[in-house]
Amino acid sequence: MVVITLQRNKCIGCNYCVELAPNQFQMSKKDGKSVLLHSKDKKGFHTLKSKDYEILEPSISASKVCPVKIIRVKDI
Repeated sequence: MVVITLQRNKCIGCNYCVELAPNQFQMSKKDGKSVLLHSKDKKGFHTLKSKDYEILEPSISASKVCPVKIIRVKDI
């Protein structure tokens, strides 16, 4: 299972995650921050759990280029 976590309140809106993983991330028109699609929010941490391993590589790429390091990706 792939687990992606986004600490959204620390997002600076650089858009790199959307460019590398557009199926997982989108920029909010309200505040210009990243949104982890289909995720659940718990105290500012937005988490997506998926059995779709096709999202793993793009999500790892997005986590590596994030300048504020707020994206975590796990394969459990």
